[in-house]
Amino acid sequence: MGLELFLDLLSQPCRAVYIFAKRNRIPFELRTVELLKGQHHSDAFAQVNPMRQVPALKDGDFTLAESVAILLYLSRKYQTPDHWYPQDLQTRARVDEYLAWQHTALRYSCTRALWQKVMFPVFLGEPVPPEMLAATLAKLDRCLQLLQDKFLQDKAFLAGPHISVADLVAITELMHPVSAGCRIFEGRPKLDAWRLRVEAEVGEELFQEAHALILKAKDLPPADPSIKQKLRPLVQVLLQ
Repeated sequence: MGLELFLDLLSQPCRAVYIFAKRNRIPFELRTVELLKGQHHSDAFAQVNPMRQVPALKDGDFTLAESVAILLYLSRKYQTPDHWYPQDLQTRARVDEYLAWQHTALRYSCTRALWQKVMFPVFLGEPVPPEMLAATLAKLDRCLQLLQDKFLQDKAFLAGPHISVADLVAITELMHPVSAGCRIFEGRPKLDAWRLRVEAEVGEELFQEAHALILKAKDLPPADPSIKQKLRPLVQVLLQ
């Protein structure tokens, strides 16, 4: 068996891994794990990733979890172009800096924005207090300003003149609030120009393919009671 990627394109890190593999013509078998059906909790999937999270990778007998680790594994194994994860020490350090920051900053805010604006009220029928949503959007705004002013600055891409995995991870995160109707690029011309450059480097067709599912999140039908029960722990975390 060759390389297998266990993904759900509703997930932003899954989209980053999917785009990276496709963009670099890495051959893989797509194993879809539908999060909203609770398939990541199955015993079969636990054999691949005991943490029961996507993305996950299986390469023969080798398994790997965590999106950043998977991206770097793929970049090294398939010797992708240097700009994705540069050999230059300081440029690579800039990529690493962003990847270390985004987990508890941009990803956290983007995830909460989507769930509180769309997934709770539309999919789960869970009301979200207006003050909670306002606080989430305020935190997202602060993260976006940091992304533009600290990480992007006046560069073409987050780590320099060329696209890297940092840009790929960032843009897939930002499509979460975009899918929820947040106009995050308005009033941020540098960030908006960066977005267009990233999409052009990825390729519009691939970018749209990877994001087709999340952009329809507002059209999801209400969840049945069994799904609501499975997602209850996530609801509790995201409503804190």
